[in-house]
Amino acid sequence: MGIDDGKAMTRAVHLAGKGRGSTHPNPMVGAVLVKEGRIIGEGWHSSPGKLHAEILAIENAGYEAAGSTMYVNLEPCCHFGRTPPCTDAITGAGVKRVVVACLDTNPKVSGKGIEALRSKGVEVVTGVGESRALELNRAYFYFAAAGRPYVTLKLASSLDGRIATSSGHSRWITGEVSRRAVHHLRAQVDGVLVGAGTVLADDPHLTARDVGAKVQPVRIVLDPALKTPLEAKLVRAAEDRKTLLIVDKSVADSVTEPFREHGVRFIELPLRDGLFSWQDVYGALLKNGVIHLLVEGGSRTAAWFVGEGAVRRLEIFFAPSLLGGDAVPSIGDLMLNNLKNAPGFRPVRWRRSGGDLRLVADKV
Repeated sequence: MGIDDGKAMTRAVHLAGKGRGSTHPNPMVGAVLVKEGRIIGEGWHSSPGKLHAEILAIENAGYEAAGSTMYVNLEPCCHFGRTPPCTDAITGAGVKRVVVACLDTNPKVSGKGIEALRSKGVEVVTGVGESRALELNRAYFYFAAAGRPYVTLKLASSLDGRIATSSGHSRWITGEVSRRAVHHLRAQVDGVLVGAGTVLADDPHLTARDVGAKVQPVRIVLDPALKTPLEAKLVRAAEDRKTLLIVDKSVADSVTEPFREHGVRFIELPLRDGLFSWQDVYGALLKNGVIHLLVEGGSRTAAWFVGEGAVRRLEIFFAPSLLGGDAVPSIGDLMLNNLKNAPGFRPVRWRRSGGDLRLVADKV
């Protein structure tokens, strides 16, 4: 018995995932060509400017592509960008049927790719494996629809929601398996952000280490008063131009210059009532290529992002311990006076993470 639609699409989604962390700002796409029940060609998009998955699958199949079925996790493009339209290549190769998991929300494509194929007599089926495909490119879809970065908030806490003892001791609440999982999260995003307090307390690297990351994320510090020390690991590593400090625009050039000499880049924004505006922050992040942001800050930074309504996904690692009421909470004060105003999240999955528990939840 040959490969069916479901299995072929599962393979296409798997191939698409090979581009995780390296396709920005493009989505992850995988394509599989099937003929007479067997796979004759495969491809996946590796990075911007490189051939798209559909083209690679066709090249891989050669002359056998004629009369075949293509499985692709995202609607094929129909416009000229860095590469020619994939729809032209598909029809030109004689592919007779295309199975698409989900439509592209990019206005340049959105439904037009399907229409272009059908206008050339290609049978198109949509919705096969849609949920997996939507999950894979959730940051891309959100950015395309909302024009804002997709924000994932990572928390590592005790069972009672505490991230440090009353004295500030926090290393390590969760175990090695959970810490490694965080490195995998970093490898999937464009930027990792913390507050200045986390830099002062923990002096983090904010890199994806030992997980095969193809591209390291931008390291970002929300630091209005520029409290980050010159000796910080983030500053010492800034020769790669991937350390960004977001500061109040009134911070003097004489203060920032020593950091710039190390390669640190600055985003200078106005403060409003002592706080940055999320709109100003995300506009600056987008200019710096960040459409998927991982926030790993302390309780104040977490509360600011939640309060701004910016957080789309929670990744919470719970250690099997209790720290009590005087310990530092994972989320600072949200100034709520009614439960109805509490930000809501929908659990996506629970799983073991070594000796810890890992909860993934999406904004309602």
